[in-house]
Amino acid sequence: MKYVAGVDIGNATTEVAIARIEGKDIEFLASGIGPTTGIKGTLKNINGVFMSLKNALNKLGMDYSDLEEIRINEAAPVIGDVAMETISETVITESTVIGHNPTTPGGTGIGVGYSVMVDQLSKITDKMDVIVIVPSKVSFSEAADRMNAVKDNVNITGAIMQADDGNLLNNRLDKKIPIIDEVTMIEKVPLGMECAIEVAPIGSVVSVLSNPYGIATLFNLSSDETKRVVPIARSLIGTRSGVVIKTPEGDVKERSIKAGTITIIGAKKEVVVDVDEGADRIMEGVAAIVEIEDIQGEVGTNAGNMLDKVRRVMAGLTNKHKKDIKIQDILAVDTFNPQKVKGGIADEFSLENAVGIAAMVKSDRLQMEMIAQVLTEKLNVPVYVGGVEADMAIKGALTTPGTNIPLAIVDMGAGSTDASIINREGKVKLIHLAGAGNMVSLLIQSELGLDDFEMAEDIKKYPLALVESLFHIRHEDGTVQFFSEPLDPSVFAKVVLVKEDDELVPLEGVESLEKVKQVRIEAKKKVFVTNAVRSLSKVSPTGSPKDIQFVVMVGGSALDFEVPNLVTDALAQYEIVAGRGNIRGCEGPRNAVATGLALACVEQD
Repeated sequence: MKYVAGVDIGNATTEVAIARIEGKDIEFLASGIGPTTGIKGTLKNINGVFMSLKNALNKLGMDYSDLEEIRINEAAPVIGDVAMETISETVITESTVIGHNPTTPGGTGIGVGYSVMVDQLSKITDKMDVIVIVPSKVSFSEAADRMNAVKDNVNITGAIMQADDGNLLNNRLDKKIPIIDEVTMIEKVPLGMECAIEVAPIGSVVSVLSNPYGIATLFNLSSDETKRVVPIARSLIGTRSGVVIKTPEGDVKERSIKAGTITIIGAKKEVVVDVDEGADRIMEGVAAIVEIEDIQGEVGTNAGNMLDKVRRVMAGLTNKHKKDIKIQDILAVDTFNPQKVKGGIADEFSLENAVGIAAMVKSDRLQMEMIAQVLTEKLNVPVYVGGVEADMAIKGALTTPGTNIPLAIVDMGAGSTDASIINREGKVKLIHLAGAGNMVSLLIQSELGLDDFEMAEDIKKYPLALVESLFHIRHEDGTVQFFSEPLDPSVFAKVVLVKEDDELVPLEGVESLEKVKQVRIEAKKKVFVTNAVRSLSKVSPTGSPKDIQFVVMVGGSALDFEVPNLVTDALAQYEIVAGRGNIRGCEGPRNAVATGLALACVEQD
């Protein structure tokens, strides 16, 4: 009889399975889990292994010395980086103003007129429609007095203010008008120019200025001029207010940013793709190379710098030269990235086209042997590199009740998506791909414009609700939950995350519940669904997922409240039976690799 431990060092967590072996019989006694320390596949992982082992051994009242053998995974996949490469930007010339989204604009509606400084209103003699410009040196009460005193020949249709006083001004006007405030650099607003302003009702977004034909109608534009305002309309989509000023030389345009090229290198050919062409084109290039030997970025560009950073980090951690670090896979995803509008006058931001890239570097077995050697010395227990993760995950997944070979698994972690398939003869084929939970969080952070990565992590993990009163919330699925005690007033009327034990965490400064939900689901589809299909295609005997009948989903991301359903729905079109694993009938989708490593000890004996 002997006690063994399987240890799975993952990108985010380190999992342990402790088992007792007698002959060919194995009994699993306890499991443990803890955070991975350092980048997966490096010597910094050792502290995490100690903590996770201790976590499992404490449940049994055992110590490290009670173990006769420890097996760690061959931590092959992702040690890499994820980056956003913006591939377009909105540029304003001649101080033409585009979309603005102050928190408290005044009034609602559309106003069209010529831009006039508030202190010049009394000097207008011609009959005209005007948009009043109010700098911060003029108080809202003084501005209201001047605007209420205008003669009949002046028709005020809207106002642009520098201070945050839109509602205060509107409340003092005899005639209610749309007012945009918080325009920081109001001195750059061109005067005497034709101007259109739109403020949508609370809960709505602009509809006329976000439509190129709407702008064309207001300014009586030709078809050629209408083509040129498309970037203006696009930049206003989703905002509550907007201004467009027509200047003789003014222009708003989308400009492509040189993000650089990526070269995918195979044994027999290379494919070069410009990041500007988007994620689909990049992934076509990746798919065109059967066995990728390395992936390189153009020197001096964003893509080149990102991939070079991966090499430098890995070289420092593994004591190798940078040129010896090979990137084995990337996942590219089209997304949006908030960028400050160049030439804007109110700190405007526009969601610009971007490509998110996750890169993967395989660590070698020699590096894992070093980790095993150090662990052996520190624990005084033999530690072996027990096998490649996807192979071990198959063994662990087969402990899920109701499974049998042939079987495929998709292991969805924080940094990589791995797949393996075992046929009736017991032969295993496996693949490691870049991109998993961390990339989903990055996409959420980027598209919602969040400063905090941890908040993006929480949005990924937890469902949403809207606090409709101090005694009830409406969950994102439409169900209503009532409370006997009043909720904290700070969450009233806010979108919140619903954590364990009904803990409500408000999302400050984010958009509507529907927007957050859409971004979250789309990010998971772009990463997990894409990689599930991609990985299964690579391990399938014919290169198509259609030839796989049964798939078990394992790994930490398989615990997500909606990822397994999204993957199951996507695989259903291939007539694949897919579901979340339940390792050993009790662990859920976790612990598959650690369990497989312990099972491998029996096979060796």
